Amino acid sequence: MGRRATRGEIRARWIALLLPAALLGGAWGAQLIGGLYPCEMCHWQRWPHYAAVVVALLAFLMPRRLSNALVVVAALLVAVSGVIGVAHAGVEYGWWQGFTACTSTVDLSGATAADRLRSILNAPLIRCDVAQWRLFGISLAGYNAILSLGGALVILMTMRTDRRTMR
Repeated sequence: MGRRATRGEIRARWIALLLPAALLGGAWGAQLIGGLYPCEMCHWQRWPHYAAVVVALLAFLMPRRLSNALVVVAALLVAVSGVIGVAHAGVEYGWWQGFTACTSTVDLSGATAADRLRSILNAPLIRCDVAQWRLFGISLAGYNAILSLGGALVILMTMRTDRRTMR
């Protein structure tokens, strides 16, 4: 029978679950409450976080050895979102050119072709190269990059530090 999970491993599991969940909550809050429409690259940053939440939840249900592997996978997924955030922030700051089409929030449920055309023409165009919101000069993509990459590092270091103290 294997050993029980250490405190660090349990802490890492919780961080691997709560960090992407909190970042997704912030993104959805900015969208639904703050009225900020996500661009295509914003959506790209969300997908690894969704996967990380699922993987981290599974880590709570698995035996210790598999659980630790799943926590590492969740940390890597969080880091992937951070890398996408760096790419998106770079596009917003004009460091490099973007590689997506812009996004629009078109409602095509109109009854007639004229209604649908009016909806298309009146829908806001959400550009990936323009930050809709900044705090201290950092956009949401920038904060995602900082928190995701930093958080992934914290998860991995928590797992590693705990192993060192066990020897």
